[in-house]
Amino acid sequence: MASRAEQPDPLARAVELLAAGDWQPAHEIVQKDKSTLAAWLHGIVHILEGDLRNAKGWYQRAEREFPDPAAVQDEIAAARRALETRARD
Repeated sequence: MASRAEQPDPLARAVELLAAGDWQPAHEIVQKDKSTLAAWLHGIVHILEGDLRNAKGWYQRAEREFPDPAAVQDEIAAARRALETRARD
């Protein structure tokens, strides 16, 4: 059996999907996770989808300031950095 360290992080996969603009499979991943980081990613999903009202709700759950939707790629990059930091800790 593979250890947790050897298993791919589903949220990292979600970030890669978001970076590619493929929000639907990313949504399936993030809605299964109850973490604050997943809530942030869930907000990004809804920005890409165009559902800004829903996105704002997820950003509130993630305790993050809602960005200008045009900055979604910056948000994805920041989320990737947060995941990398989490992986090192």
